[in-house]
Order: sequence, then structure tokens, then C-alpha cells
Amino acid sequence: QVQLVESGGGLVQPGGSLRLTCTASGFTFSRYHMRWYRQGPGKEREWVALITHTGNTGYADSVKGRFTISRDNRENTAYLQMNSLKPEDTAVYYCKATMVATIPIDYWGQGTQVTVSS
Repeated sequence: QVQLVESGGGLVQPGGSLRLTCTASGFTFSRYHMRWYRQGPGKEREWVALITHTGNTGYADSVKGRFTISRDNRENTAYLQMNSLKPEDTAVYYCKATMVATIPIDYWGQGTQVTVSS
């Protein structure tokens, strides 16, 4: 059974850091692109970061220079290191796996809550 499980969220003060983890099972992880998305209260879901199956990365302007996406194919895990956190980073964070194919197939995790507040 395909499964993505996010963890590592929590409450942090502005300027603090968190590291989110997305652990995958049930598919060939190394053949999938991984992305992080977030959805704040009353807002639409937005893309945050991408890492391809070959390790290329991309970031939304709102997090560029503060967040770093990475992956460990041996451990079937993707990460999002979040530094210099701001209140506007408060959201539920989701990971998504996308199969490299002409017609992509997506899998989503259940999300983990990140709250940035003093």
C-alpha cells in the first residue's frame, strides 16, 4: 500500500527552526519527484519546494534562502529544513510524490501542523 507520512511539525517562535520529514513506503521512491506544499488558515494550498529524482531543487520566492529540501533515497525519506521562521509560515505542510512519466501520478501525505508564534 502506498503511504506518505509527514512528521516534525510543532510550535516554534519567530526566527526559530524546524525540520520536517516525509517517510514513504509502497513504491520505488527513487523514481519519484518530491514536493512540499503548505496551506495556511483560510488560504489556498501553495507549492513550497521541489526536489527531483536526480536531486535538482526549486523553491517558492516566499521561502527561498530560508528553507532547504533534501532526500535520502536509501531511507525513502524527504526533508524540509525550515530556518528563520516567520508567523506567515504557519500552515499545514504536506509532501507529494510524483512519478516520472508522460502522465504523472501523484501521492499525498496527511500533513503536519507548523505554528510560528511568540
